[in-house]
Order: sequence, then structure tokens, then C-alpha cells
Amino acid sequence: MDSFGPNGNENEDSLPPPPLAVPSDVIPVKAEPEKKKVLRLPIARRGLASKGMKLQLLTNHFKVNVGNTDGHFYQYSVAVSYEDGRPVEGKGVGRKVLDRVQETYDSELNGKDFAYDGEKTLFTLGSLARNKLEFTVVLEDVTSNRNNGNCSPDGNGEPNENDKKRIRRPYRAKTFKVELSFASKIPLQAISNALRGQESENFQEAIRVLDIILRQHAAKQGCLLVRQSFFHNDPKNYADVGGGVLGCRGFHSSFRTTQSGLSLNIDVSTTMVINPGPVVDFLISNQNVRDPYSLDWAKAKRTLKNLRIKTSPSNQEYKITGLSDLPCKDQTFTLKKKGGMDGDDATDEVTVYDYFVNHRNIDLRYSGDLPCINVGKPKRPTYFPLELCSLVSLQRYTKALSTLQRASLVEKSRQKPQERMRVLSDALKSSNYGSEPMLRNCGVSISSSFTEVEGRVLQAPRLKFGNGEDFNPRNGRWNFNNKKIVKPTKIERWAVVNFSARCDIRGLVRDLIKCGQMKGIVIDQPFDVFEENGQFRRAPPIVRVEKMFEFIQSKLPGAPQFLLCLLPERKNSDLYGPWKKKNLAEFGIVTQCIAPTRVNDQYLTNVLLKINAKLGGLNSLLGVELASSIPVISRTPTIIIGMDVSHGSPGQTDIPSIAAVVSSREWPLISKYRACVRTQSPKVEMIDNLFKKVSEKEDEGIMRELLLDFYTSSGNKKPDNIIIFRDGVSESQFNQVLNIELDQIIEACKFLDEKWNPKFLVIVAQKNHHTKFFQPGSPDNVPPGTVIDNKICHPRNYDFYLCAHAGMIGTSRPTHYHVLLDEIGFSPDDLQELVHSLSYVYQRSTTAISVVAPICYAHLAATQMGQFMKFDEKSETSSSHGGLPAPPVPQLPKLQDNVSSSMFFC
Repeated sequence: MDSFGPNGNENEDSLPPPPLAVPSDVIPVKAEPEKKKVLRLPIARRGLASKGMKLQLLTNHFKVNVGNTDGHFYQYSVAVSYEDGRPVEGKGVGRKVLDRVQETYDSELNGKDFAYDGEKTLFTLGSLARNKLEFTVVLEDVTSNRNNGNCSPDGNGEPNENDKKRIRRPYRAKTFKVELSFASKIPLQAISNALRGQESENFQEAIRVLDIILRQHAAKQGCLLVRQSFFHNDPKNYADVGGGVLGCRGFHSSFRTTQSGLSLNIDVSTTMVINPGPVVDFLISNQNVRDPYSLDWAKAKRTLKNLRIKTSPSNQEYKITGLSDLPCKDQTFTLKKKGGMDGDDATDEVTVYDYFVNHRNIDLRYSGDLPCINVGKPKRPTYFPLELCSLVSLQRYTKALSTLQRASLVEKSRQKPQERMRVLSDALKSSNYGSEPMLRNCGVSISSSFTEVEGRVLQAPRLKFGNGEDFNPRNGRWNFNNKKIVKPTKIERWAVVNFSARCDIRGLVRDLIKCGQMKGIVIDQPFDVFEENGQFRRAPPIVRVEKMFEFIQSKLPGAPQFLLCLLPERKNSDLYGPWKKKNLAEFGIVTQCIAPTRVNDQYLTNVLLKINAKLGGLNSLLGVELASSIPVISRTPTIIIGMDVSHGSPGQTDIPSIAAVVSSREWPLISKYRACVRTQSPKVEMIDNLFKKVSEKEDEGIMRELLLDFYTSSGNKKPDNIIIFRDGVSESQFNQVLNIELDQIIEACKFLDEKWNPKFLVIVAQKNHHTKFFQPGSPDNVPPGTVIDNKICHPRNYDFYLCAHAGMIGTSRPTHYHVLLDEIGFSPDDLQELVHSLSYVYQRSTTAISVVAPICYAHLAATQMGQFMKFDEKSETSSSHGGLPAPPVPQLPKLQDNVSSSMFFC
């Protein structure tokens, strides 16, 4: 009360002072309107390149004609609800409901066909009778049944009087309300405008409608849909990759606008699905155990959550919500019986086992001692014994594959070019798009022949080795037989560390020194071989690494230049991450891990190439690099940057994404790189730490570190040109790369020097696309160096396909390069030659690689430093955080200065 005066009013001194009077001679300053930032858009093509030997090719694009360009697609919002107004959330129900609407209300819909996306949007060709329409339909058979009424015990459920009825009539009829509201109108003319290079927002929408028609066509055939890929439930399409997981082969099918018109791109696609059949068989296979009694049930609960099962004998379908806490013989529920003493229903506590065996007369052979499957709600469980449950087919498996599963999948899904062409022709025939009424009404007709394109084969760049020797790679390959490394390092203070690998270490060291001598690398004798103490062999990986380092420190006189580490497992060793972290982040020691199985000259040469690059040497150089005759780059200080973000597997929603940016150093070289790696929020594709201003004078961003390194390693020269290769972004994100990431990079440059205005070249590299090329009448893949920039490329934007590598197995996948910005002014020929040359500077292999080296290095750096933080698969509750703000992203440890600018990732 003390802030009030005696008369109850607020004290005067608690009020703010009145504003000062404005003098009469003051002229108000006119507020300047804020300058609107000009958005950058991808640049248009600057003509076609001409270098290289011409080659006629076929591609998996099929020409599409659109006869009806005067019509309009009308877009409607779809709301599906139950009778009581609750929205329908179950996947797959929408399509069934809309099919029933079409059957029941054909005349009200003017006999129109729908293109429905399965969720909240529907398109028709021409308008419906009114802008808002409401329908009511009844469905007898709804697989995504919300209140899983069935003949199973409910924890504290409704009276069981329906039990007998339900056995006779397992599916309950349900009533749905459907509301369609007009949203927008899309002219078909937008497609033909886009083909002339006049893009509008409408064009993307019109193409999306055509793609939705393809999805709907596949859904009607009972396919699993994964974006624009469709998978039939056909045993012929399955390949078992172990662990209860199948590779399922299907087809990708999407419309593309190209220079020669609209085309349908069809390709083979593979997704991972759960092996259908008894749940218990899947779990045994998934956990690799002998019998159900050895299963880890906590892990099983995570794996099974949200999978769909059918139960026997009713054949009803449910979604798994969890497992019972107790075994089937001990888990009880309240069974309600009719006709108690006073006419009320009596209740009885019975076990699930007793209910099924004695009340339902179902014989249970092994479920008694195992948990039950729960398909009910959290507060109202519904239990089934394990052996009555079978997984239904075509359910995606989204967890990361093990190394063995991945290898098995690659081996079983590869196809030679001729086989792939045959499979794709058959797929187009069997998909029978001609029968799809919506496509027919749009006047869409699809050619059955592969599109012919003209490719060019670029000449491989000449390479330089030691002793002034040079060599022209043949078929994208070369070797170091009788050749010396161009810039060898000397390996002096070094030692061998053996984590219980079985190996003739003395022989290995002898052969390594001898092999190095032949390649021009001088290797001294190692200080010692440190063998792991047998008592730590079963200890956790971090403990094993700690103990080994204590042992090394007690014996070595000073810090070694290099450690060669022998690991017992060839792939996925748990020791790898802790070992690398200890060496690079804590001690600044260069290290090479090997798991020697077959040691021969080729193996040792490959190991030495990696060691030499890590220690600052170079294995081979481009001839033009040594002669300083690369167009533009050799004349003007130029930094080349590779950027990539790697995410956890689709099933892991809370693992930080890892952004890696690598940059060239020691200009005029383009073969030497260093990396900067940071974590960021899960599943975020845009790199958010390129510029990170922490005070008026301080920037802790990635670019500052890389630009300063270029300056100090290139004779105190600032780069006048910055060439950026960005991996892993889709076409819908190009504008973000140009307007968010590039802005951050420019800010980082300006923060270093306000007057500095470097020129930029921004190129996106895509491997995740579905365009393939074939040589007509030849069983071979396209030759390395094949480039295509016509006919099936974008009608307006600057893009080209390049297959720089020699595809030895399967069908080669070209890289699709999109030039988003070029302020430097490369000619199309010079740009394609530069991109091609950057596939030949990868220091750890003797082959041309399929994508430019800076992007490959960014992958390697992200993968290696990602191992520093081994994230467990979190429990199923962790992805939601219960509505709390997301926890802070854990940071990666900083590398020691003496290794941070090395090619530690090689």
C-alpha cells in the first residue's frame, strides 16, 4: 500500500516525467524507408560448352506431350473427421474415405476425377459445383482403426458384451465427414510457359499436381509410397540384407521440365522394409539371437513401436504401442462377465495367457514367459500374446544400416546398364499410365522410348609425379607402380600401437619402410611397438584408449610425429572415435588406423598415400597446377571451398547434424585442403556458423578460420575469387544457399576487411537424383569424363551432368552440377574442365572420383569428427522432449593447432 498517497492515489514520483516540449524551429527528419534486400536467384545458362569428343547417349527420360494447355487445376483443401468432429489422423484412411466419396457422390461431383495427395489437398481438372462441399460416408473396413475394438482383453475397457458379435463381424462400420474448400486455381499453361524458360510459381504447382497423380495411381495399386518412389508387395522385389530387414526394389517416377520439353524420369529405387511375418522371427533376426528367451526387450520395444501387425485368428490390423511390463502368464486385466448376482456385470482379474488359452481356446506354445504386444492406449492397454502377432508387409525400416547390411544391399541391388534399361522399359509398360483418367483428361501422353542426348567426353588432365615424371590417366585410373610421390614427407618420430590385432607387426613395419623407399618416402625405424595389455581387452573403448596413452607416455621421450594404430575390427571399430579424438583434439598427433587382413604392395601403397597427405605431403598434382596454367585460378588468388552437412539416419531425430567446410590452401595449388567442422541443430541443412559475431571485434565463425589460413599459407594474399561447391541441397533450397549461406560468407569477408569485395562462384553438386545415361548397344557404362549440358538439362537455369569416374559395377550415377552464381565469368568450357579436374586431385586414391574432391573431403571430415561423439540411439520418448525447448547442441572438441590445418581426414 505504500506506493499510494493518503487519498488512495498513486504517488506522483512513481509516474514517468512528462515529455519535453518540441522547440518550434525543429524540422522533423523524414524517416527513410528501409532498403529492401534484393534476393539473388539462380543465374540463367550462358551458352553450351563444346570441348570433348562427341558421343550419342540414351537417358531414362521419356518424352511427355500435354495436349490440354487451356484447362486449369482447381485446388481444394480436404478436412476428414469422425462423426463427433474429431479429425482423422491415421495414415492411409484419407484415401479410402475419398475413394468412397467419389463412388457415393459421383453426380454431385459432376463425374470428376480427383488427384488426392493422401493428406489435406485435392486437385480436379476444372471446378466442382461449389466452392465448399460437405459429404458423409460410411466405411466398413478401416485398417487404421482408432478405437481398436476387437476380441482382445481391455485393461479396464468397455463391457465385453460385444465380444461374440465382434468375432462374427471383425470390422466396425464408421462414419466420416469430408469437407472440401476451394483454395486456388493453377493454369496448365504454366507448364508450357516453363518449357519456354518463363518460370512462375504456378509451374511448380502444376508439376506437383502431375506428380500427385502418379502417386495416386501407385496408391491404387497398393504400393508403398516414399515421396516419388513406389514399391509393390512382390517377393521378386525383396533382397534379404540380414537383421530382419529387406531391401525392396521399386521405381522412382517424376515429371521434369527440360530444354526439349516435359519428360517423365523413371528409375530403379530401393527402400528398406521390415521382413513381414511372425513378430518373434523378426526380433530374433534383428537382434541376432538364438531364441526368444535371449531377446533384449527394452531394445525390442523401441524397434517395434508404431509397426503394424495382424493378429490371428481374427486377422484384424493394429499399430503396436508398446509391450506389457510382465510376461503373458503374469500380466492381468479385468475381464467383465455378464449376469452377476444383482444383474450387474461381474468382473474377474485374469491373466492374458489364461484368457486366450481357457476363454478363447487358443493354444499358446511359447508366449507364456514372454511380454505381450500392446496395441491399446497408454491408460487403456490391449494385449496380445506374441505368437499371435505377425508384421504386415511394406513397412519402412528407417534406422541406419550396419556396415554388413549396407554392403549386402549394394551387392544385391546393383544392375548393369543394359539390365537397368530393360527393367525401366518394363516398369513403364506395367505402370500403365495411359489408363490413368486424370492424365488422359490433361491430354498427357508418354513416349515409350528413352530420350537420345548428345554427350561429350572430356580429356583427362595430365598428372605430375616425383622425378618430373608425368602421366595421362587411362579410363579414369592410374597407379604408383615404378613412380615416385610428387611431394613426399619424411616419417621420423613414430611408433606402432596394437589394440590386440593378430598380425605380424615386425613384417608389416619392414614392408611399409621398403614400400615407402620405392615411392620416395623416407621412413625411419619406429621407436617401439606398443602392445595392448591383455587385461584391458574387455574394457570400454575410452578406457582402452586412456590406458594405451598412459603406457605410450611412460615410454616415449617426447611427443611423436605420427602413430600407426592397428585395430582388431575392419569396420566400425568402437575404438576408432575415442582414438582419433585423443590424438587430434588432446595431443595434436597425426595418426593412421589400419586393420590389416591381406597385406600386399597395393594395400601398403594406399596406406602410405593417406599418411603422406596427412603429414603435409602431396601424392600427385595436376600438370596445369604445377605449370600455373589453370584458367582464371592460376592468375588470381582463388580459394576453393567444399561444404556439406551430414545428418543422423532418418530414425534418429535428436542427433546433432554435422557441418563440414573444407578450403584450399597454399595458392596456386588446388590439391591441398584443410577442414573446419561444427555441430548444429538436428536435421538443419543450412550451415549456421559460417559467420558468428560474438563481439564488435570477434567472429568465431567457420569462414574466418579458413580465410585466415588461406592468407597465411598463400604468401599473405587475400582470395579475390571464392569458388563454393555445396553438396546435399535440393532445388527448393537453392535460394537459401544464395541468400542465407552466401550472405554469411560475405559478412565474414567484410568483418575481416570492410573494403574487400571478392567475386563468387557458387555451384551445387547433387548425387541424389534419378537421371542415368546409357551407351546404345553397349554393355559398358559411359566413359569417365562424360558431360551432358543439353536437351534434358533445365530450360533456363545453368546446370550440367558430369560422370568423371569409371563405373566398374552397376550403372554409373553422374553428378548433377547447378551453377547458381558466377561473378568471376568462367566460360562454359573452362568451368566444366575445372570441375572435371577437381575429380583428379583426391589424394587418397588413384582413380578419378565421381564428385569434386573438396566435397568428398567435407564428407570425410564430417564423418571422422562425428565419430568423436558417438550418440546412442535414444529412447523413443526423446524426440519430442515433451514440448520443452530442444536441449543445447553439444559442441565438437577443438583440434590442436598443429593438426587443425592438416588433411587429418584423408
